[in-house]
Amino acid sequence: MRCVTVAMPYIGGVLSENHYRGRRRDGMLYVKRETRDWMEELGWKIKTAHIEDWALPLIVKCDGRFKNTHRQPDLSNLSKVILDTIEETTGVNDRDMRWQDGEVSYGEPALLTITIIERGQE
Repeated sequence: MRCVTVAMPYIGGVLSENHYRGRRRDGMLYVKRETRDWMEELGWKIKTAHIEDWALPLIVKCDGRFKNTHRQPDLSNLSKVILDTIEETTGVNDRDMRWQDGEVSYGEPALLTITIIERGQE
């Protein structure tokens, strides 16, 4: 069974599908610096697994530990940033990935645990 699990800090709302982009004065969209740095860190962590060679579709599961219920995002809103990062890093199109919301717990530090599983290995 091939799978890779990566732990990443949860840096707040800038990872949300609703807030990770900003708009320049000329109207063009950009990815916020804090989000871009987080995406690059995640990319480096998954690059060594060579998931581009795995059988598709990939299952991408995200578990979260958050400070409290008021700081907890909807895990589905994090999917855009995470799946786009995997696509940019490996070249695997995000249409070949299946998102699964994982378990939510509370405590410190706030943390996301991202697991990528090869098809048929659930």
